[in-house]
Amino acid sequence: MAQTVDPSSIRVALLAGGTSGEREISLASGEGAGEALRAAGFIVEAFDPASREDLKKLIDGNFDVAFLCLHGKGGEDGCLQGFLETIGLPYTGPGVWASATAMNKAKSKLFYLQAGIPTAPFTYLERGAAYDAASIAEKMNGQCVVKPATEGSALGIYIVEGAAEIASAIEAVHEIDDLVVVERFIEGTEITVAVLGNEDPHALPIIEIVPRGEFYDFDSKYAPGGSQHICPARLDEKTTAYVQDLAERAHKALECTGVSRSDFILDAEGTPWILETNTIPGMTATSLLPDAARAAGIEFPELCTRLIESALAGR
Repeated sequence: MAQTVDPSSIRVALLAGGTSGEREISLASGEGAGEALRAAGFIVEAFDPASREDLKKLIDGNFDVAFLCLHGKGGEDGCLQGFLETIGLPYTGPGVWASATAMNKAKSKLFYLQAGIPTAPFTYLERGAAYDAASIAEKMNGQCVVKPATEGSALGIYIVEGAAEIASAIEAVHEIDDLVVVERFIEGTEITVAVLGNEDPHALPIIEIVPRGEFYDFDSKYAPGGSQHICPARLDEKTTAYVQDLAERAHKALECTGVSRSDFILDAEGTPWILETNTIPGMTATSLLPDAARAAGIEFPELCTRLIESALAGR
């Protein structure tokens, strides 16, 4: 059970920036969350984990909790979480194992399958490993998605068809990631579901995403007007309940705490297919988690307060 806190007595180390390809988005998330935390009454000091001096300050400082706004490698994959565990500083969001597993789109699929959550047929390839593009094309039976296993924000994603295009996309993705995921392309409506909580997590209203481009790519996520967010999503009650249940199951299967946000494709038959689970959802002006929280009657400062309460409640 999350404990109620007095914000005026809580010193928050707000972590944003880092060294991943999503650094600028992380800084924007940090700015948005910082405003909300201060509006809630917390004592906030910002730090950039890309700075060794800032990391030293975290060790030497007298902070009660770290609020994480880091995206991508080094911040969302369990590395920084392990550092914070070592220095004994509680932090928002999932722990080391959950962060590392959710960040790996190949490994997380294994847990989705074990939990009975539909996910597209896939294969994954390590850098330097031999592969047969023709066999992969046959297995995918049409268009497929080639993407890095451990990058976020739709970086390096290709929708291709046929052995030649698949091989070219695999080589391109291997330039930014050691592990590549190739999965069957499923056309449909893109939806996302945020989940809050530790032992008894609950899903927020579903958001339907209408991207400006072909799919929900980097520009659609972060450029003003890049996509339209419809919340609650235009789904019937039965589908809504089912998708929210799947998101809660994903949260539990990956042992997430505090918060997660799972992305799905709803195909023409109405079947939801999970794409990935984010353990540090964005906190920018166009981000999905704050949108979903507002639809549930939770304003941004209260959302940030709840995340801190979950962090201080333990894992």
